[in-house]
Amino acid sequence: MQTITVERVIAAPPAAVFDWLANAQNYPRSRVVLRNRLARKGTDAPYGRDAVRVLTWVIGWFRERITSYNPPHDFGYLVERSFPPSRHEGGALTFTEVDGGTRVTWTTTGQIAAPFAADTLTRLLMKPVVTFAFGGVLAAADRELSNR
Repeated sequence: MQTITVERVIAAPPAAVFDWLANAQNYPRSRVVLRNRLARKGTDAPYGRDAVRVLTWVIGWFRERITSYNPPHDFGYLVERSFPPSRHEGGALTFTEVDGGTRVTWTTTGQIAAPFAADTLTRLLMKPVVTFAFGGVLAAADRELSNR
């Protein structure tokens, strides 16, 4: 398993940044997410705890369940199915107020589901691709929220 962490400071208050990133309808505004569908609404918000979202990224297809939802501090998710196939131990986005805005820390732990060399393939292929993809969503949030 590999843990991937991407961070960015966005020049907006934590509540605004949380709201933008917790709502996956915003993700296609980036260049890396092609489609979003809310398959099941959450218990405390549409994209809140127990929500199921289906995302088509340029890197693959992912069915994710929101496992925790604590606005405006953090939310967690678990990839339940994906193509290409992967094993996922969970991901989270945390939002911390800092000088100049909000530090977003996006962390995920997973591995390519391969019959051999899964760790090596994950480190060499998945890690840089996922880092690029997460960075694209954070850049879109930054563009939209910093211009308000």
